[in-house]
Amino acid sequence: MNLRLWQRLFLTFAALSSVALTGFLFWQQQAFRKGFLGYIEDVTLERLQPATRRLAEAHEENGGWQFLQGDKALFAELLEPDLRRLRRGPGERRRLPLPDRPPPEDFDEPPPPGDHRDRPPPRVPPRVHALRARQAEANLLARLLLVDARGRPVVGDPEVRQDAIRLPIEVDGRAVGTLYLGRLPQLRGATDLAFAREQLRNALVAGIAILALALLLAFALARWLLEPVRELAAGTRALAAGDYGRRVGDRRRDELGALAQDFNHLAVTLEQHRDARRRWGADIAHELRTPLSVLRGEIQALQDGVREVTPEALNSLHTECERMGNLIEDLYQLSLADAGTLEYTFAPVDLADILRGSLSALNTSFEDAGLVLEADIREVPLLRGDIRRLEQLVDNLLGNCRRYTDAPGRVRVELREHDNRIRLRIEDSAPGVPDAALPRVFDRLYRVDPSRNRGAGGAGLGLAICKAIVHAHGGHIDAEHSGMGGLRVNVHFPVATRL
Repeated sequence: MNLRLWQRLFLTFAALSSVALTGFLFWQQQAFRKGFLGYIEDVTLERLQPATRRLAEAHEENGGWQFLQGDKALFAELLEPDLRRLRRGPGERRRLPLPDRPPPEDFDEPPPPGDHRDRPPPRVPPRVHALRARQAEANLLARLLLVDARGRPVVGDPEVRQDAIRLPIEVDGRAVGTLYLGRLPQLRGATDLAFAREQLRNALVAGIAILALALLLAFALARWLLEPVRELAAGTRALAAGDYGRRVGDRRRDELGALAQDFNHLAVTLEQHRDARRRWGADIAHELRTPLSVLRGEIQALQDGVREVTPEALNSLHTECERMGNLIEDLYQLSLADAGTLEYTFAPVDLADILRGSLSALNTSFEDAGLVLEADIREVPLLRGDIRRLEQLVDNLLGNCRRYTDAPGRVRVELREHDNRIRLRIEDSAPGVPDAALPRVFDRLYRVDPSRNRGAGGAGLGLAICKAIVHAHGGHIDAEHSGMGGLRVNVHFPVATRL
């Protein structure tokens, strides 16, 4: 039989509650019996303290223990004079044999007919008190042993001496004997046993009531605890079916509430990825369709004789092929970065040398574009990186500035060590980037110009490739507004600790 999780949880709670309650009841009964026996022994010792004084006085009056040798009746009189008087009736002799059998269970006379709710309870006959006294006396005598100063038995059971409580008997500071009280191995008296049974019955009733309440609470707790789990299961099935707008309640402040928040975050992420994938497909189709349309139109014009086959026409076809090849290569590079298979060969690299080489190679093109290239390159610690990828990073960032900065304008490159990290900062002059576009400038195929004017340059993959390269080197890249009126890109690399 397949049990649901809440049922298993309930059964687990029920089993643990039952075992714990059973163990507690067993311990409680054992502790009660042990404590009750100790209480009875303490009461008995308190009763025997005056008896030791009477035994000492009797020893002094009779000059020894010969008068008490083997005389249990006289021994009982010395122990409990009141019980002995109660045991004797009018006209009885002073010494009576101890009872050989217990008294009858009930000596009360039957109550007269009628309503006795307002009458006092019937008086117990004196004979009943006497019989009960005999039984208590017999139980006590069976546990006592009196020995003289040399340890020789005077009266009582010699077996009592083992593991017994000792009560010394002294006359004028001199030990004349010892009274041994045997320990109770278990409850014996009818009253004691009845009291123990009553305690057990009360404990069982309380245990059953507590167990029933615990099972009820376990049932409610199991249902309450697993309510978010059922909601999460339903939400997971909805996500698997493509419903990325599904959310679950996250009001709880425990681990299940945190799990619900993680589920909602996952749903938001999947929804964003689905939308990005849709945009990605549309953007790729758009970027590929444009150069193909140009190529198709120019080739058809050449075939129809509308346009002559000239070096300029061939150069135009070659430019469109290069544009399409670059786009395909960029897409391939990004796919490798996503899969974690983009090749990197890490080695100690001086980023300052890479920047100087790139600036020297691009200085002429910047001048042709009407831009002033400024540099503030300081010596920084070595960076553990791939020199080819870092050159690609610098070329993409500088190419982006050359492409989107209006002439006349300025581009500034700064490299320095900042907060134990290598910071590369590249910023340009106007035009700037709107606030809403700053968080998305590193998204794939995203350009601030929504018209996607091909004359402005690339397909919107350069900064996305830069982000992948920086992350592969353990760095961080972000964009912000430049004080020069354009865009500022900050790149932070960790300093190489192992070279």
